[in-house]
Amino acid sequence: MTATEPDVIGTRYHRDGWVVLDEGIGEDTVRDLRASVDRISAMVRDEVVHEEDGRAVRALHGCHRFDDVCAALVRHPRLVDLAEALVGERVYVYQFKINVKNPQVGRQWPWHQDFAFWSVEDGMPAPDAVNVAINLDDVHEGNGPLTVLSGSHRLGVVRPAGAAEPVAGGDWRGHVSADLTHGVPGELAADLARHHAPARLLGPAGTISAFHPNVVHSSSDNRSEDRRTVVFVTYNSVRNTPRHVTRPEFLVDRDTTPVGR
Repeated sequence: MTATEPDVIGTRYHRDGWVVLDEGIGEDTVRDLRASVDRISAMVRDEVVHEEDGRAVRALHGCHRFDDVCAALVRHPRLVDLAEALVGERVYVYQFKINVKNPQVGRQWPWHQDFAFWSVEDGMPAPDAVNVAINLDDVHEGNGPLTVLSGSHRLGVVRPAGAAEPVAGGDWRGHVSADLTHGVPGELAADLARHHAPARLLGPAGTISAFHPNVVHSSSDNRSEDRRTVVFVTYNSVRNTPRHVTRPEFLVDRDTTPVGR
């Protein structure tokens, strides 16, 4: 499902919890971002997270804080206008990450909701934020695309019956690994999928999509020969700043200055 007109984009987003835009990011921007991914992936720093094998890069975090290309991207008018329209407020960059699924070794991201992390770990008051995704590679059925459960964002944070209230703390690496701290159990996700149709966010390099912080989503292992790299910029309402952030700044940006105009 794709959309172009602002009212259509907003309607589909609020109904389904996700939307894919017809118009994407230009080839020059994609090329520059790919070059940044290659350059940053070779660095030794906490922002560069690896798979369990310790060799393949899994994700790059907070790159907009030290890379000029990424810094320019988060201020791109198309992304900022989209975020402000969907959130309904001025926004700032709460989180920036690039998930890299290298061929054959890129691991899954289990079922989860992003707001489950942000509310518990950072004290974000409400899910008044939006994830904007940009494909840097062609994303297809075989290289671990993002799968979302349409409409699941309207359920709020979902947990198994009788589950204890989650608590903050622990190693932040459990928030970025293939074994997530605040995940949605597979059996619960399967039950939800009976009532909330799964949809895969596919598209060529440059495709822009957006999804709600409460939409239940996952992505599978990359068993193909094609890399799957996606940039995720989380824009948060300037009225929705977290209350007790303790995680590293490259995971949760402390600068709440509005982006855009």
